[in-house]
Amino acid sequence: MSKDKELLERVNPVFNTAKMTVFQFAETGDKDAMAIAERLGLTSEETQNSNSTQISEVQTMVSNIMMEIRFLTTEAMAIETGCRTVVDLPCGYMPRAIRFSRKGRRYVGLDLPATIMEIEPVVRSIIDPKQGGSIRYQAVDATNYDSMEKALEDTDGDICITTEGLLMYFGNSEAGELCDNIRRLLVKHGGCWITADPESGLQYVMITKAIYGDRLLHDMMNAKKRVQEKSDVKIAASDLIVKVQDGFEAGLKKALAFLKDHGLKAERVLVGDYMPELACIKDKPELQRAVREAMKQCAYWRITPIGEDVSVPEKKAGKEFGIKAQRDGGQISMCISGRADTLTAPEILSCFEEIEKEGTIEGVSVDCRNLEYISSAGLRVLLIMHKKSTKGLSLTGVNESVNEILKTTGFGDIFEM
Repeated sequence: MSKDKELLERVNPVFNTAKMTVFQFAETGDKDAMAIAERLGLTSEETQNSNSTQISEVQTMVSNIMMEIRFLTTEAMAIETGCRTVVDLPCGYMPRAIRFSRKGRRYVGLDLPATIMEIEPVVRSIIDPKQGGSIRYQAVDATNYDSMEKALEDTDGDICITTEGLLMYFGNSEAGELCDNIRRLLVKHGGCWITADPESGLQYVMITKAIYGDRLLHDMMNAKKRVQEKSDVKIAASDLIVKVQDGFEAGLKKALAFLKDHGLKAERVLVGDYMPELACIKDKPELQRAVREAMKQCAYWRITPIGEDVSVPEKKAGKEFGIKAQRDGGQISMCISGRADTLTAPEILSCFEEIEKEGTIEGVSVDCRNLEYISSAGLRVLLIMHKKSTKGLSLTGVNESVNEILKTTGFGDIFEM
């Protein structure tokens, strides 16, 4: 593994769950997913288990069913919109680009830099070179509008943004940034946003109930723990995820209100109306019927901007990212400007580790006066620096919005302010 790729993966280990996903889809017998998994050299042990939690037979069955339903249903809904371009966010390692290239449909895959670096050459080695012009990959941070806009700058006509397995890794701050960014893109290009994520908890419950009944709770908690350990991110933290344990109707109301606060509205599309026959249980007709019946109670969301006037006020241009650091004995003083997100956090970590080579770090002081936003990737880098310093890390000059992120994520209790 190259040093650059290793750095990207440490900053955002959530890419591990993307590999878990494509391996699960390959397990259903999908030939394109199998080809990707083979070229990446993925194994069950590497992708499915975390440090302390092993995947069970129950989870394997439920995960494979959910994976196949999610992938094929989202694809069918995206095609039905008639939009000229499908924007897959995050694209992960899944074979949608391969399938869309065969159909002659335009496809843009967006994801973390580490994922794009790995998946694009694999996909291009599989598809017909004559069809390669219809697909494009771009590294983005979903909370960074400039990166999203740049990725679509050559896209004409309306777009269908698809999101599977992203929102569960976001807290309210990142989910809100994503909603704002998607709304701006839909206003600019036209089209809609289709996501399977808000009701994913209910989908898992209903499928598990249909198959296993009483073993539901233990395996749900085990699955959640396994995903959290693989991604190093708290799962389902935002109000945009309907939390079944809080009561479905109450959670649904809260999620729809969250969208409304960001100028978006959702149409719930019942999964059972689109769900194809599932290859992973093709020899189990009774189970097929039970799962289809269960999915009649679950929905994916088709999201569009609210109202006739969908103009979006332009945000002021943010400060350009920059980092300055100096060492005085065992103390590092660092000043960060702009955004600390997926695209910039690796540079912060690289800067710190270069200085660290000179000897033990006693403490790190970060001047945040010009820091406008910090994502989970930026927070993870601060935590790495904190743990590598004998006296920890302190933050100064934190503005109101960054302070709110620190408070809601619990990081405000870790660092000295």
